[in-house]
Amino acid sequence: MSDLSVLYDAPGPRARARNLVYSAVFLVLLGLVLWWVLDTMADKNQLAAEKWSPFATDSRVWTTYLIPGLLNTLKAAALSIAIALPLGALFGIGRLSEHRWISRPVGTVVEFFRAIPVLLMMVFANQAYAQFTDIDSEVRPLYAVVTGLVLYNSSVIAEIVRAGILSLPSGQTDAAKAIGMRKSQIMLYVLLPQAVTAMLPALVSQLVVIVKDTALGGAVLGYSELLSQVRVITANYGANTIAAFTVVALIFILLNFLLTSFASWLEGRLRRGKRTTGAVLHGGADTEMEFDEPHVEPPARK
Repeated sequence: MSDLSVLYDAPGPRARARNLVYSAVFLVLLGLVLWWVLDTMADKNQLAAEKWSPFATDSRVWTTYLIPGLLNTLKAAALSIAIALPLGALFGIGRLSEHRWISRPVGTVVEFFRAIPVLLMMVFANQAYAQFTDIDSEVRPLYAVVTGLVLYNSSVIAEIVRAGILSLPSGQTDAAKAIGMRKSQIMLYVLLPQAVTAMLPALVSQLVVIVKDTALGGAVLGYSELLSQVRVITANYGANTIAAFTVVALIFILLNFLLTSFASWLEGRLRRGKRTTGAVLHGGADTEMEFDEPHVEPPARK
């Protein structure tokens, strides 16, 4: 078996030794940095038990602040994702339309909202709802957060969808046209199902961005999401800001890890489904042969 990789030559004995030395030096430096951080925190009394114990001993920290904040974060993120995904898909397909009266206005909308900071759109939406609607002030921040996230992320998702569809070989479209499929059928049954797997990593990254950007509503609009609970916890349990931020950061990490893990599982399932889906060719009355993708024609009979 060859030692050559597809992308690079396998390292020799000296290169492997250098890599081990570099790894050891990096680990030592990382350990020194962590020691310095912990030592500095200890000098500032940030590792004292009273600053961390409320998260382990007082259930009210979780039931009153953290869990309700997490639920509000999930609510805003879920509503934004549920609206932004189909809207972004429609925008992406609209940008690919052969009709200029569709593609140009859609392209203008996408470029416009993609260029505006999401925080600015949240603030603008909040002011618009306050002046032109009768939405209750208690739920208005939620509407503003969802509006800003939908407008921005649907525009980004539109570009992801467009790029995913354009990445497919042109022969897919040509083959579908050759068998008489309409444009809508080609997009719905041929292009989109194949592009989903290619788009999935970028889509998941954007969904993670949506979850994290809900914190902007808490910082500016007073929406009681997870990160905004740090101020309340600090006010009620003393100067434990670092401890509160650390716990909230760990919750965000866990939440996004679950999201990316589910997406990885889904992507693997989709790829396995495509590999095991083959065409069934009948060789006779009692004979049938299966060919996995890519489809391979059987030898011609003589």
